[in-house]
Parts: sequence; structure tokens; C-alpha cells
Amino acid sequence: MHPRARQLIDARGLAPHPEGGWYRQVFKSEERVVRLHDGANRSALTTIEFLLVEGTHSAWHRVQSDEVWHFYEGDPLELIVRDDKRETAVVLDEDYRVHVVPARAWQSARPLGAYAFVGCTVGPGFEFDDFTMTGD
Repeated sequence: MHPRARQLIDARGLAPHPEGGWYRQVFKSEERVVRLHDGANRSALTTIEFLLVEGTHSAWHRVQSDEVWHFYEGDPLELIVRDDKRETAVVLDEDYRVHVVPARAWQSARPLGAYAFVGCTVGPGFEFDDFTMTGD
């Protein structure tokens, strides 16, 4: 593992994530909203820090709300998004730092080098009840 990746895990208190990589929740809004498509009552917004290292990936998964990916540091990150119409791959890096994954779209990610440190903001906020993973 790249020394900076190990430093991030230790310094930021990152824990293993079920989809792969390491994470920690950094914000969960106390404001509550009702999600329009299913009436679920959720935190207005949640944010995590997320780290993927060489040889790992974020398994195919989807959440019930829009998710904004933010690139912080490291090597580029490939983010693949699949909906009913198409599959799109984007690379997050120093030049393209933010990408939105629409609610209920399938997504997967992998670092294109030693490590990628990113953030993910979900609104309405993320709950594990809203998380579906394929295991791939």
C-alpha cells in the first residue's frame, strides 16, 4: 500500500467499507426531508471521505439519491455509471474534480494508480437501507 494511503487511513480514522475501500462519514445533516420518489424520511445531506487503493475497487452498487463525487488527491479515479439507457466512464482527477451520479444509477469505481482519495455527498442523505450492491 502506498505510504500516503496508509497515512490517510490512520490520520482520518477510515474504516473498511462494505463495497470496498475505506471510508468515514464526515457530515450528516440534522435537517430531515421526505424523498419524493418513495416518501422516505432522510437526513437532508450526508458526506463521506472514501479511499481506494491499487488492486481494490468499489463494487457495483446504487443508492436511492443523487451522489456527488469529489476528487481530493492521489491518482485519477475511474467512475463507471450505468443506467437503463447507457454506461458512461469518467475519470476524476486534478482537472475534472466533481461528477454527479443520478439517483438509482448503478456505479463502480477504481483507482488508476496507487490510490485515490475522494468524497461522496448524497442528498437526500445516505442510509444503508437505500444501498444495493451486486458483489462484483
